[in-house]
Amino acid sequence: MINSAVIVGRAGQDPEMKYFESGKVKTTFSIAVDRRSKNKETDWFRVELWDRSAEIAGEYLKKGRLVAVEGRLDINKWTDANGEKREMFLVKGTDLRLLGGKSDQPAE
Repeated sequence: MINSAVIVGRAGQDPEMKYFESGKVKTTFSIAVDRRSKNKETDWFRVELWDRSAEIAGEYLKKGRLVAVEGRLDINKWTDANGEKREMFLVKGTDLRLLGGKSDQPAE
């Protein structure tokens, strides 16, 4: 069986980095992918990167930048404060590629 995902879109926000006592680094952010449809819908994906890929994302990725992430799909499940069962799809990235050139980067 294969669990593989490749997502190409624009970063929905600047990455959030978290450093652990073990020396590991985790970065999370979302990617917006426009569907090719009449309704111009957008799909949102939550991405989690670790270690060197996380550091690169934290340093170079900004909201609006075109990015590709390769990894696998995972499901986070939890029960919220109201007792409702929730789940969210998550792309656990193994490879990050910053796409576009300097003209593609958002203005600061």
